[in-house]
Amino acid sequence: MSLGLLEGCTVIDMSTLFAGPFAATLLGDHGADVIKVEHPRGDDLRNWGPRKDGHPLWWKVVNRNKRNVCLDLHQPAAQEVVRRLASRADVLISNFRPGRLDAWGLGWSALHEVNPRLIMAEVSGFGQSGPYSGFPGFGTLAESMSGFAAVTGEADRPPMLPPFGLADGIAGLTTAFGIASALWDRERGGAGTRIDSALYEPLMWIVGSHIIEYDQLGAVQRRMGNAVPQAVPRNAYRTGDGKWVALSGAAQTVTARLFALIGRAEAIDDPRFATNEARIRHRELIDTMIGDWIAARTLDEAVAAFRAADVAIAPVYDAPAIVGDEHFRYRDSVIEVDDEDLGTIRMQGVVPRIHQKPGAVRWTGSSVIGSDTEEILRGLGYPPEQIRQLDEAGAIKRG
Repeated sequence: MSLGLLEGCTVIDMSTLFAGPFAATLLGDHGADVIKVEHPRGDDLRNWGPRKDGHPLWWKVVNRNKRNVCLDLHQPAAQEVVRRLASRADVLISNFRPGRLDAWGLGWSALHEVNPRLIMAEVSGFGQSGPYSGFPGFGTLAESMSGFAAVTGEADRPPMLPPFGLADGIAGLTTAFGIASALWDRERGGAGTRIDSALYEPLMWIVGSHIIEYDQLGAVQRRMGNAVPQAVPRNAYRTGDGKWVALSGAAQTVTARLFALIGRAEAIDDPRFATNEARIRHRELIDTMIGDWIAARTLDEAVAAFRAADVAIAPVYDAPAIVGDEHFRYRDSVIEVDDEDLGTIRMQGVVPRIHQKPGAVRWTGSSVIGSDTEEILRGLGYPPEQIRQLDEAGAIKRG
């Protein structure tokens, strides 16, 4: 059985933390041979979030399906290892500040000369060009400057940042898309491509129509809690047993079914509620009607009634609810994986779902820095004595 659509593709992951590594994880899940290049001090992601028995948990997810080579790129001998890797790789992903790779002789021009077919994806806070390109950039800054934080939260409260790597995650997805597009282009033209991913740009897209609305109408979107400016009804509501549901009934036929469900079938003909534009002007009244109905029922009762009426609704899940959901288990949205340190562990499954060649999680991220250094260098033609010398000089680290 094939490992996935990218079986036979070699990817060098020289990035740290989340955006670049996530792009590499997606490629590895679909069969690519991903070689993670890590500094001897370790990727900072090893020190983020909780541990169990000393083992970093998020690291095991983001760095699954990767072989680990430890190199000190400040040393010329380690830079030469990267050049050898690049000479036979298909993709290289990095997230150093613009200019850093060039200073090491590992920038686009140098590596493209070594391997004209190499696809190089560079992820940074503000991109490889422009006045801000040299500034340090993290997902938090992208979430702030993309417009996301300005429209997230309650109207009378401060802007709200997400409690997870939203900008990094979206940038990782779009970077993986760019790499897949470049691989297709290379098959037609034969040459590699340079991809410039700025963290803020894809999130600016996801925020929606805020830019064209300001450009054409002078309108500036404001914070509205769980509501959206474009459609009503859409909100989160508390159930009678203290839980929460989220629903969207913006399509006219769905709204009509929703009104009938809550005993207000005539409301769809009321001029205040007959169109989406009218409902936007009277969103508070509609939220009260829906909220009162849901508050009189338990979560299970509300969800069952809405689904029976063919109206979109969902419970607000936390992690225990996610791992216990039968649909998620059926589709392998959450999977069980054997880990050498922790035994059987659960994590997110492979996305997207590709039926003919679904890909797989073959192993989890290793807790040992440089766990595969010797194997990888041997594959590059380094004899054992030279590997030992590189280790003693600190250019590499063997696990």
